[in-house]
Amino acid sequence: MPIYAYRCTQCGFEKDVMQKISDPLLTVCPECQSTSFAKQLTAPGFQLKGGGWYATDFKGGGNKPAEKPVTDSASAPPCQGGTAPCACN
Repeated sequence: MPIYAYRCTQCGFEKDVMQKISDPLLTVCPECQSTSFAKQLTAPGFQLKGGGWYATDFKGGGNKPAEKPVTDSASAPPCQGGTAPCACN
């Protein structure tokens, strides 16, 4: 069940309440008995960790990894025969 944060705009009393999504909203403040007890908008209380579809698809903010440039062997410089990699192999 989700936990909702409520706050009274009259007296400032705050309370976290665990309730079903289908439960009616609370409107009466348990502290001052006024009808100004309202649900607040808060951040979710969980964090996704580890590998998974959410990490690979959404973690980069929609940026795709840069593709490696394709080198054409006809336009590559001739092989020098050293330890550096070449397009001839």
